[in-house]
Amino acid sequence: MDESCHDHAEKPRPWYLSKSFLSISSAALLVGASYLIPPLEAFRASFFLYLSKIWWAILLGLFIGGIIEYAVPRKYFSYYLASHHKRTVLYAVSFGFLMSVCSHGILAIAMEIYKKGASTASVIAFLLASPWANLPLTLLLIGFFGWKGFFFVGGALLVAVVTGLIFQVLEFEGWVERNPAHEEARLEELSLISDFKKWLGTSKFSMEGVKNTSRGIARGAMDLSDMVMFWIVLGAVLASFAGAYIPTEIFNRYMGPTLPGILVTLVVATVMEVCSEGTAPLAFELYRQTGALGNAFVFLMAGVVTDYTEIGLLWKNVGRKTALWLPVVAVPQVIILGVIANLIF
Repeated sequence: MDESCHDHAEKPRPWYLSKSFLSISSAALLVGASYLIPPLEAFRASFFLYLSKIWWAILLGLFIGGIIEYAVPRKYFSYYLASHHKRTVLYAVSFGFLMSVCSHGILAIAMEIYKKGASTASVIAFLLASPWANLPLTLLLIGFFGWKGFFFVGGALLVAVVTGLIFQVLEFEGWVERNPAHEEARLEELSLISDFKKWLGTSKFSMEGVKNTSRGIARGAMDLSDMVMFWIVLGAVLASFAGAYIPTEIFNRYMGPTLPGILVTLVVATVMEVCSEGTAPLAFELYRQTGALGNAFVFLMAGVVTDYTEIGLLWKNVGRKTALWLPVVAVPQVIILGVIANLIF
């Protein structure tokens, strides 16, 4: 799938032609048809189950994402990722947490910060952290899995940090490509905290300022909605059909809480390249049918670490050694965490 989740070059569309409105309308038509077509009643019940779990997380995530998009300048994301120090990997993971972007939408941003001088290790950590460790997706996972959703977020952060640190060693040894645009950054020259304090000191409260801020946040939330809503709806629809019409025995036989089941899950997730928001409902359905939290984790993370669109872009823009080392380093970590999750939960 070469199509990005979000095309930053698109011109603004009327609200009735937005991806969000069209996606929600399509789902509403399908649900409406279920009242006229009896075989679709099971789909409707399954779809409402998902909707009841995630509606609050979607709305809250869009609101928080709108604030981040409006308030945090992109310059910080590239500036703090240029160093080869170990803390740079932590910066990359932290910025991934702030970026409310799905696994395909993050690719363009990652390539942009690479062009601006970010180290290869930082780009890899950023790519792995953002799809499953960003704040809106954290809320979505908690909506589905409850407190167990923190395992997914913590696991994603751990894989991102460990992989980033390993890539720093690979860079140092010359086993992966170094960024030719890299320049050592002097971090004291740019500070998010000092800039925020300066903004507070110069800002004056006014109704016009409140309106402008509200518009900016709403615009950011709408941009994020257009980026992810299609994938959320698609994932919920696919998971609803799977839950309604695929027998539980199929899930248990081929994707159960065993090592062969995890490996089958890994293969399915590799082939089924769906954006991160769309994968979450499918992973929850897998967990609901099998009770295997580790398989659900593998299903989610494998879509990132084995994503052939991501690997292809790395191959073209960073280098073939970086692209080949990504699954070699990350996939074993995902499988090990999946096995641990099945043993614990």
